[in-house]
Amino acid sequence: MTISGWMLLESFKHYDLKVSFNSVTKDLLGNKINIFNNITVYFVGGILLYAYITSSGLIIQEITGLSSQLASILFVAVFSLFVWHSTRAVDRISVVLISFMVLSFVFGVSGLAINVDVAVLLDVANPDRQYAPYAMAMLPVALTSFGYHHSVSSMRAYYGEERKAKYAILGGTVIALTLYCLWLISIFGNLPRHEFGPVIEQGGNVDALLKQLDGVIASKSISKAINAFSMAAILSSFIGVGLGVFDFLADFFKFDDTKAGRTKCWAVTFLPPLVMSLLFPFGFIIAIGYAGAAATVWACIIPALLAMKSRTLAGGTQGFMAPGGNAMIGAVILFGLLTALFHFLSMAGILPAFAG
Repeated sequence: MTISGWMLLESFKHYDLKVSFNSVTKDLLGNKINIFNNITVYFVGGILLYAYITSSGLIIQEITGLSSQLASILFVAVFSLFVWHSTRAVDRISVVLISFMVLSFVFGVSGLAINVDVAVLLDVANPDRQYAPYAMAMLPVALTSFGYHHSVSSMRAYYGEERKAKYAILGGTVIALTLYCLWLISIFGNLPRHEFGPVIEQGGNVDALLKQLDGVIASKSISKAINAFSMAAILSSFIGVGLGVFDFLADFFKFDDTKAGRTKCWAVTFLPPLVMSLLFPFGFIIAIGYAGAAATVWACIIPALLAMKSRTLAGGTQGFMAPGGNAMIGAVILFGLLTALFHFLSMAGILPAFAG
């Protein structure tokens, strides 16, 4: 996913810093492919915002007692304002959120980590159970967890050059992978496999997982830290994805960078997923799975095609280039196609699905 982000960044080098995914795709691959790509970009961004809004509403409901619908409305009303204000406002609040996440993660996950039971982690109680077959159905969700590509143009514009944006992408994906691994080890090392059943029955919602963890965590302070980390993670993801979708739609609809223009863009970015969350709430993991299938288009296939086309242009082999040559382009496209296929096979019930 790092390489595909670099491929997208490579294709941007022919354009000014304000260019967007939409503009570059239309110019290099044509209008028809761009329309299809736009649909998948907005679908994924919208469904991720929808999932974050729904989950945050449920978590806030558990904490405050407010209805999940009202909590979701307040969540959007307050935190989407950072995106409406500016990219710099998002950067500053992200620094605060990441600092808070690090503190809560260290305290909460360290509390879980020191209590990791290797027997629980390796599921020693069920030596005959095989988990490798579930990896195929997991890929769309995992891909979505690294689906930052709609923000690449924003990062390039913010840093002012490809080199700095390249290291931002690398650092971000490495940090995310490290935290994901620590989180998975801590969760699976404390929560026995059979206790995932109620979480899966509720669609994999974050609040359901937190409830199950409460039953195995002896310390209330650790439990609160885990809850705080989960909320901060959802909030930072909401703001980050919101910024990417906001910039994408601003370019697509040609909204002016004025208060009126940014307000219009805010409305088309945040109101549709909020309304869908209020009317049709369902499982977090289900939503992420759908997003993963669509994300293969603009997170793998389109970036690879853009890089391939970019290298045929004048100066295409100069300046920043993603590594791996044409073989890497083919590998990224194949990975995207297989990931989408696995999602549809999972939906059809052909792939094995873990039920707890």
